[in-house]
This record gives sequence, C-alpha cells and structure tokens, in this order.
Amino acid sequence: MTELTSREFQLASRPSGWPSLENFRLVESKVPHPADGQVLVRNLFISVDPYMRGRMKDAKSYVPPFQLGNTLEGSAIGEVLESRIPTFQQGDIVNSFLGWREYFVSDERGLRKLDKTVRPLSAYLGILGMPGLSAWVGLNLVNVRGEDAVFVSGAAGAVGSVAGQLAKLRGTKVVGSAGSPEKVKMLIEELGFDAAFNYKDGGIYPQLKKSMPGGIDVYFDNVGGDHLEAALSALHTNGRIIACGSISMYNEEVPPPGPRNLSLITTKRLTMKGFIVTDWFNQIPEFLKEVGAFWSQGKLKMKETVVEGIENAPQAFLDMLHGSNVGKMIVKLG
Repeated sequence: MTELTSREFQLASRPSGWPSLENFRLVESKVPHPADGQVLVRNLFISVDPYMRGRMKDAKSYVPPFQLGNTLEGSAIGEVLESRIPTFQQGDIVNSFLGWREYFVSDERGLRKLDKTVRPLSAYLGILGMPGLSAWVGLNLVNVRGEDAVFVSGAAGAVGSVAGQLAKLRGTKVVGSAGSPEKVKMLIEELGFDAAFNYKDGGIYPQLKKSMPGGIDVYFDNVGGDHLEAALSALHTNGRIIACGSISMYNEEVPPPGPRNLSLITTKRLTMKGFIVTDWFNQIPEFLKEVGAFWSQGKLKMKETVVEGIENAPQAFLDMLHGSNVGKMIVKLG
C-alpha cells in the first residue's frame, strides 16, 4: 500500500468567548504503515460535541485540554484498512477517540470493534454512542419511572432527543424545549413528546407551566441557566434533576450567576445528580442490549445532521454550538 496523506485539524489558538474558524488549522501529515501490533484505520464519520468547547480552554477538567498545534481528538467510526493485530481484520469497523483526521495508525488500546451490519454506522456516534449512553445513564441515575412528568431541555439535540424518547418508553409524560418552531413540531409529531415549546418565544417558566400545568417530577438538564431556574420552580417536592450539561454557559468567559431560586433545592427536598459518561463505559454492553433493541424494533427514532467533508468539521462544530443541528451533528468523510 502506498503511503497515505491525512488531512487533520489542529487547535490553532484558544478562543475567547465563542469559537471561530480562526481557532482551527487544517494540516496534512504522512501516515506510516502499521508496525506489528498496530492497525491502519480510515475514519468514516467523526463526531463534534459540546464538551469539546471545554477542552479548547487551557484549564484542568475531567478531560485534559486540547494542546495548541496538536491534532484534535473526538469520537470517530472508522474502517480497518490494514491490520497487524490478530484480533482485528481488514474491513473491521472500529470506534476510537481519534477523530478530526482522515487516517491514523494505532495499537488496539482505545479501539472498540463494532457490528458492521448496523446501518447507518453513524448511529454509533449518536443513538448507540455517547449521546444515547448519556441519555440512558441519566434516566437510570434518578430512576425515571412511569408516573413521572419529565422536562428535557435541549430536547432536539443529540442527548435530549434520545432522553425524551427513552422516558416515553418508560411510560412517562415528557415536555421538551427547543430553539425553533420546526424542532418543536418534530419533537411532538415525530418523537412522541407530549408537549414542547420554543424557548425563544418568551419566558421559560411560563411556557413550561403552560405545557405541563401539573408540574414536573424530573428535569433532564442539557442547558443550565434560565432553564434550570425554570425547572427548579416547576419541580414537585422530592423532584429529581439530571445534570447532564450546561451548553448555555460553555462560551461564557465569566460564569453567570447561579439560579436565583437555588434555595428551592432545600425547601423542596430536591435531588440533583451529575455524571460523566466515560465513567459508565463498563455498562456499554447493557446499554446496547436495551437501547439497540428499542432501535431495531422501531421504537426509537434517530435524528442526525450530516455534514460532508473533513474540511467542514470546524463549521459543523460551530453550528452545533449555535443549535443549528437536529439530533446528532455528524461529519462524514470521503
């Protein structure tokens, strides 16, 4: 096999506030042939996710920051082109965290072989990947059950769209917030939400109260900020909050003040649980068994926004932060 050249994106500079295309640099690098114990992989799909914004900061967090001048990392689905590892064969489909590049050589650490009959393979970055796992873990954390009324913020996004559907499969009533009339319509007519509203149409709490007048038992938080404040007011006594993400604050240089009604956690005896999805990777087989079955039976619908070409990955990332996507934002290579 002739030597390959891979196009890859590096972090050129650290953003202040909202990122821009100037923070990314497209480079080319030579890809070596795999040595013993290595495989050569061609990425087919790469993921852009909200948590990556945090890694663009030079700050300690639960994942190390991206380094200037280094190729960015992210979840990806690829095809093995050449293998010098007995457990991997040419044509195998693998999941890695070596996204933002076209090709790579790696040992088997960090590679997970996937069922290549699954279509589309991009599902492993969405409904069968980290977003789906995040939704499943979050609901399990607070034991969401049939009699609950559930509010999901960012409900048209990668995690929220799965969380709402899984909650419905447990027999709950679900209301979601989204950022456009089209997304609101999709949540109700296609994903089966009981109600949904456009958070840009006015105050969050009045719209939530109108959509779920009896109040809520569970809040699945993907947004934080004003959504969390509204949910605190709407939650019943002994309600539960799943703290999955706070995308409304990821691009703020100075963190905004916390919810003005945070004292309701005490007076309502609320429970708020946060989690990092990588801590739950040991439950991926159980997750795939349950959620994969729902999906294969047609009980779950997958939503994704697909952008073609690695050269468009930074714009896809920016569009995702601005909420332009429906479901999971995917970059398709080749």
